[in-house]
Amino acid sequence: MTRIAIIQGHPTSGGHFCHAIAEAYAKGAFVGGHQVRLITVADRDVPLLRSKADWDGAPPPAVITEAQRTLAWSEHLVIIFPLWLGGMPALLKGFLEQALRPAFMSGGTGAGGSWKSALKGRSSRIVITMGMPAFVYRWYFGAHSLKSLKRSILSLVGIGPNRHTLIGRIEGMSDARRKAWLGAMRNLGARAR
Repeated sequence: MTRIAIIQGHPTSGGHFCHAIAEAYAKGAFVGGHQVRLITVADRDVPLLRSKADWDGAPPPAVITEAQRTLAWSEHLVIIFPLWLGGMPALLKGFLEQALRPAFMSGGTGAGGSWKSALKGRSSRIVITMGMPAFVYRWYFGAHSLKSLKRSILSLVGIGPNRHTLIGRIEGMSDARRKAWLGAMRNLGARAR
């Protein structure tokens, strides 16, 4: 049994394919005997950090403290979001900045502690949906936002391995193709991959 935290990073509540992906993954995880907690970023009032002083020392809002408890509880993270302007939506980025503050990441020892202590040993699955074909995102754009999330955020805080799924041409996708992707997500959830 694996403890899974799903971070639903679509900035709109409900009705998008990202939400269906999160639901399919969670259903598969339950069938596989895993525990699941969902963080829906769009349903949380996440203020933006506006200074280094806030980043370093201000206490996080209660909604972030709750999310940090879920992240600390988890053994596997699933981060789902649509590609917007070549990267993750600002709301998701703001959430990650709030949640992964130095005091949390160093286990409470502040900026001088090891950033790999709080979440070390966890694995992740990143699922990104996009309008363009996924191979164009990888080949022409170099999947830079995916690489940034993997290297500059997840690996930095000790999370790995960091696997990913890229789902392209989302707007024109047939119902059969959507069902196939949701089936793939259920299978990944059942295996906690």
